[in-house]
Amino acid sequence: MQASPARQASMHSHHHSHEHHDHDHAHAPAADASGRRREQRLLFAFGLTAVTLVIEAVGGWISGSLALLADAGHMLVDASALLFAWLGAWFATRPADSLRSFGYARLEVLVGYTNSLTQIALVAWIVCEAVFRFLQPTPILSGTMLVVAVAGLLVNIFVLRVLGGHDHDDLNTAAARLHVIGDLLGSVGAVAAALIVRYFDALWADPLFSIFVSLLILNSAWRLLRRSAHILLEGVPEGVDVDELRRQVEEGIDGVREIHHVHVWQLSGGRRMATLHARLHEGLPPDQAIHAIQELLESRFAVSHATVQIDGDDCAAGACAGARHASKS
Repeated sequence: MQASPARQASMHSHHHSHEHHDHDHAHAPAADASGRRREQRLLFAFGLTAVTLVIEAVGGWISGSLALLADAGHMLVDASALLFAWLGAWFATRPADSLRSFGYARLEVLVGYTNSLTQIALVAWIVCEAVFRFLQPTPILSGTMLVVAVAGLLVNIFVLRVLGGHDHDDLNTAAARLHVIGDLLGSVGAVAAALIVRYFDALWADPLFSIFVSLLILNSAWRLLRRSAHILLEGVPEGVDVDELRRQVEEGIDGVREIHHVHVWQLSGGRRMATLHARLHEGLPPDQAIHAIQELLESRFAVSHATVQIDGDDCAAGACAGARHASKS
């Protein structure tokens, strides 16, 4: 028997009560103001960090300190993280257009992937230069090195204070804050190296601490590379088990006979999306099933956008059979 067009068509609906809309409108100005303040904090922190990394790079070049140059490289990582966080907040407000139906959020991931490769290349240069300086130490202006390193440390402390009041649900700012904490450790290392060189005339301390800072950069770069590559490859978001998602939908919603052809991915760092096919028992209206599935995915798996296709009984013997097998394998 041929299923009705309403049951065969791909359906996607979002139902919101008037009370929910009223609640959203009541809090919209406060949310917009909070978002603008967050963007301003991120942009200010980025500007301050960018200026400081230039000062550290120049100071490292003048003083001959590889540790300062490495810390400047680490601050470049942090400045990039702050810039990406600001871009993520800014691009999230831009509407989709005819060429980019999902908007511009994926740009943040693409830039992050490219930046991580640049950071890994920077680490390779620092390590090679450090090995050369172990074998052939070079003079260092320890006074200039110490002043610049202390300045970098103070800036990192101030940037942490600027970012300290972020919302716990604001993953962008939280990630940027973790980067700055790592850079704070790098600045402490640069200060320690400057003190050792100045008061003990131990030139080996400079390349040693530069390797320490480069390891911090490598850790951040590798984590960013893995995360951004996973998102670009449409990988399943961290913490989501597709089999468990299917089971919860089938068992948690009365009238849902079977879920198959499930795909879950991320548009950007915090936006999860899903598509799936559903077969229903007789008596459950398709619109009601779609709404219930979307609510369950949002509440239990933080999926903000879900497209649900309702399949008829003939799907079991048709093209859906292959899709069902693939999604369960």
